[in-house]
Amino acid sequence: MMAENIQNEHDIEESLRRVRGGDTDAYEVVIRQLERPLRAWIASLASPGIDVAEIAQQSFITAYLRLQEYEPGTNFSAWLFAIARYQLKTETTRLRRIADYQVRFAPDLLSKELDRQEKEPSSIMATRLEYLRLCTESLGGSLSQFLNWRYQEEVSLEEMAKRSGRSVSAVKKQLWILRQQLKACIEARAATSRSL
Repeated sequence: MMAENIQNEHDIEESLRRVRGGDTDAYEVVIRQLERPLRAWIASLASPGIDVAEIAQQSFITAYLRLQEYEPGTNFSAWLFAIARYQLKTETTRLRRIADYQVRFAPDLLSKELDRQEKEPSSIMATRLEYLRLCTESLGGSLSQFLNWRYQEEVSLEEMAKRSGRSVSAVKKQLWILRQQLKACIEARAATSRSL
């Protein structure tokens, strides 16, 4: 095992030397050798909702673009994993901000939307409500359960997290995705009916 690790490190260093010399295809050896361990490591640290494959890919791209900063003969794997840690931290922060934004501004946006809808003619509202009903039914049981908990039973995000076995941020993200899906579905149905 030790000899295999030494050989892998030698192969990686040799490939990096070739990449620096202009043979960009040699970077494939680096990816093949480190992709599986990198993905496993990221998955062990990632929160639900994090795309592990995306973080790994971004880490390899960043390492490639910053290859001139790597000091040959040191530990490329450790350097790559440090880049991945930063990528993971950045993505986690981004998702947390999106979820916080949704929680902070959703009530105000909902209030504005309700005010706008009150001004619409009742036939348009009835049609949109019918589209909402159809779109909600098309979601399926597990996804519509989140909507039921939140908007019918008015369950807190913390309680929803307990019930679903997810983190609060994962529940926030799931609700955001569901709202986007419903909006797109309603708009698609409205566009279809206008074209008929």
